[in-house]
Amino acid sequence: MRSAVLIEELTQMTQQHLAAIEEILTKEESDLNWRAEEGSWSVFECIEHLNRYGDFYLPEIAKRMAKGNSRNPEIFKTGWLGDYFAKSMLPKEKLNKMKTFKSMNPIGSNLNKSVVSKFKSQLEEMLQLLETAKGIDLTLTKTGITISSWIKLRLGDTFRVVIYHNERHMQQVERVFNQHEKTLSRTSG
Repeated sequence: MRSAVLIEELTQMTQQHLAAIEEILTKEESDLNWRAEEGSWSVFECIEHLNRYGDFYLPEIAKRMAKGNSRNPEIFKTGWLGDYFAKSMLPKEKLNKMKTFKSMNPIGSNLNKSVVSKFKSQLEEMLQLLETAKGIDLTLTKTGITISSWIKLRLGDTFRVVIYHNERHMQQVERVFNQHEKTLSRTSG
């Protein structure tokens, strides 16, 4: 796969996430704290979950890119494990639920719009990293991952995992909003 094509695809997804976050910032905090049922996540909790992953991956990506290999930035070859992780993050028609690590589960946290502002900053940083990545070999440059210090993924796969994970939860945010709207229309109608 051409690296430029992958970076462009991921940049477009991140720009869409940024546009959605701008819209979310216009909402009332009570709407962003609403949850469909006990144990489900509110919009704030979905976004805080993404912040927690961003807190690990953004510095990790930046650090590895600073030491990155620029030998062949034109072509990206996915690794089998990275490809598996990336594809497992993509939302599917019938959602494949995943267990969240306790440290990444924000349920019950006291959250406000600062969570959304932080994620907006993380998305802006991701766009800068993607721009810088145009001169980095996405195959030879490796990053650590949150689940094990022993496993390293190719930089291109790490970008895919993080941004596909963002996509998964931005779709979850949209579902929460839709459920909330249905609930409001039933109670006011």
